[in-house]
Amino acid sequence: MYTTDMYEGMIAETITVGTSDGTAINAYFARPLGPGPHPGMVLAHHMPGWDEWYRECARKFAHHGYATISPDLYHRSGHASPEDVAAHVRSEGGVPDDQVVGDLEASMKFLRSLPNSNGKVGAFGTCSGGRHVLLAASRVGGFDAVVDCWGGRVVMDESEITENCPVAPVDYTADLSCPVLGLFGEEDGSPSPDQVAIHEAALKKHGKEYEFHMYAGAGHGFFYHDRSAYRQEQAVDGWQKTFAFLSRHLS
Repeated sequence: MYTTDMYEGMIAETITVGTSDGTAINAYFARPLGPGPHPGMVLAHHMPGWDEWYRECARKFAHHGYATISPDLYHRSGHASPEDVAAHVRSEGGVPDDQVVGDLEASMKFLRSLPNSNGKVGAFGTCSGGRHVLLAASRVGGFDAVVDCWGGRVVMDESEITENCPVAPVDYTADLSCPVLGLFGEEDGSPSPDQVAIHEAALKKHGKEYEFHMYAGAGHGFFYHDRSAYRQEQAVDGWQKTFAFLSRHLS
């Protein structure tokens, strides 16, 4: 718990992280100063791109004591404004799931390699990022907790299966390696409440540890204070639940 006599400090900067395919991708790395040891967090950005909100988000986690890395999952698609890069990625049908999983795994391993790591690493994602962190935690080992904020296309129709996204994340539930916190809005269409229920049933079937919260009066993106979807009351509660969940599993 924070007290007013505590030392506070952080450093945040752009770095590069080597991935399994040999690409060095950009990443935003924010970490608390002080000896630690610190738990780690990997942030998977949303479809709007590797944008300012995710830099703010990385610093928020660092403020709460987490060494936090937010990799540019669209790095290979070129460099321009986040909006322009995201538009290009959407036109290509999104980034391949295998590539994203590899980038998130590399980011997790980077955090684990830090001399002041406490040995625990979680993942957080919103929108497509929520889908991606679930996918990563189901396909590679090393994540100790996952926060999925309204991740769309976890449950997928046959029409949504593509070369880039060949398997619905819910179909990997048996292999999920860590507890999951899910935060959703009742007014969201992707994921809809029915899709969240299907996901929850799969978690129960496979005996996975999870905690789901469905917020009335909220839709997709209710954390985004810079967008009309923002819902202050639900967002504050969601952040409180996020940090309580992470404290239990990563401290």
